[in-house]
Amino acid sequence: MADVPRTRPRRAYHHGDLRRALLREAARAIRADGPAGVTLRDVGRRLGVSRTALYRHFSDKGALLAAVAREGFQTFSRELKDAWNEAGGGITGFRAMGAAYVRFAIANPAHYRIMFGRFLDLCESDTALATEASASFTVLTDAIGSLQRAGAIRADDTEQLARFIWAAVHGVAMLAIDGQLGPDRAAAEALTAFTIERLSTGISTASRPPSGGRRSSG
Repeated sequence: MADVPRTRPRRAYHHGDLRRALLREAARAIRADGPAGVTLRDVGRRLGVSRTALYRHFSDKGALLAAVAREGFQTFSRELKDAWNEAGGGITGFRAMGAAYVRFAIANPAHYRIMFGRFLDLCESDTALATEASASFTVLTDAIGSLQRAGAIRADDTEQLARFIWAAVHGVAMLAIDGQLGPDRAAAEALTAFTIERLSTGISTASRPPSGGRRSSG
């Protein structure tokens, strides 16, 4: 009887790159099956590595998912900063950051779902995760603080204003990656631009009614 050929690993990896390969395969599994469908053993099986090798890098599924989330926040922070800096800051930079936020979610749906869907649970597996998430939020609060100091936007509580902006843009991102805006990516881009424009107008000092009376409609 002929030998049954062994299933080949889904992806090859270079010696020393196993952790990187595990993170990539976990992200692929999350996209395909959702976070609940991911197991450390299955990720290792798809790569053709032993349990011993797996546990050398991640103690359990929670540790693996936390690492995926931490990697996501690191990239997220970098892309938000780049968007702000490349646009030269100001309101233009603020709008560029909003667009970059949604682009990141669409390009990295697996990371995004883990970053914001399992955050509190995963912090128990990886204390560094909270630090990375805080750094991402600080990118936004720093930008808002800069705009406030320039007198471009309202002098509301900076963190509360950041959460308001985050909630609005996060909503667009979730609609986009859940397919609620349809298959055409242009729909997500249009809603993102509309949302950011309305946010910009709403928090601008130019939209504040004159002291002692209502804003004139004429």
